[in-house]
Amino acid sequence: MNLTPYTTLRVAIDAGVARITLDNPPVNVLSGTLIRELHDVLGTLRDDRSVRVIVFSSANPEFFIAHVDIHILDEMDELQAVADRNPYANLFQKVGELLRHQPQVTIIKLVGKARAGGAEFITAADMIFAARETAGIGQSEVLMGIVPGGGGTQYLRERVGRNRALELLLTGDLVDADTAAAYGWINRAVPAAELDTFVDGVAEKIAALSPELIAATKQLVPPADLAEGLQAENDAWAELVSGDLPARLMTGALEHGVQTPAGEHELESVMRSVAAGL
Repeated sequence: MNLTPYTTLRVAIDAGVARITLDNPPVNVLSGTLIRELHDVLGTLRDDRSVRVIVFSSANPEFFIAHVDIHILDEMDELQAVADRNPYANLFQKVGELLRHQPQVTIIKLVGKARAGGAEFITAADMIFAARETAGIGQSEVLMGIVPGGGGTQYLRERVGRNRALELLLTGDLVDADTAAAYGWINRAVPAAELDTFVDGVAEKIAALSPELIAATKQLVPPADLAEGLQAENDAWAELVSGDLPARLMTGALEHGVQTPAGEHELESVMRSVAAGL
């Protein structure tokens, strides 16, 4: 199989397992390039029967995907080809929907933080295993004055139920791996020192099965049809993101170091401080 040389991904395939490492420094924002390359690699792997499991990890131990690149609205013309592939979802929802309907089993190995668009991406995968001491997940869009626009409202409700989804969506808080596991957001929290071995073990057990058996199991436990909810989410996101408040919050966020390692570590505090100063 010929895989395109990528600039934000590293791909290795062995014994039925594709290991995809996200590498978009400094904090792995979900940029236009990363979106295009995720679409490409998932599309390329889709029809490869030799690959039965896809494991995603990050080259940056502190950040899996920080969030969607604040500058991405400037790239929308370049991303039109990706946006046109599915008329029933917006550009950001398409990433999650592609992952959610991937024929292979998709596994996230989460060591660092995943917020907003990063949280949406991992929640779209089949399984998530996270490092107990270091992982964090947050659906933090409200701190930017918007609602999730990449499937987060729908994926989160499916994972954790309405009451916990509302808590997570409306506080924008970052939660640790043990809390995420207790809520059902992830499969389980694993000690950081054991995470690589644990995820490799899960991936290798599944990859040892026949493609037919994996396909039958995934067909019997299909992803829910979220088309109506995704459309409603897109409409709400589009209305809010075009307003004045998100632009001012995002400008303030960049001025306070968001999208740099220092600014991202305490993103929630930074964004609340920015909002208080408006």
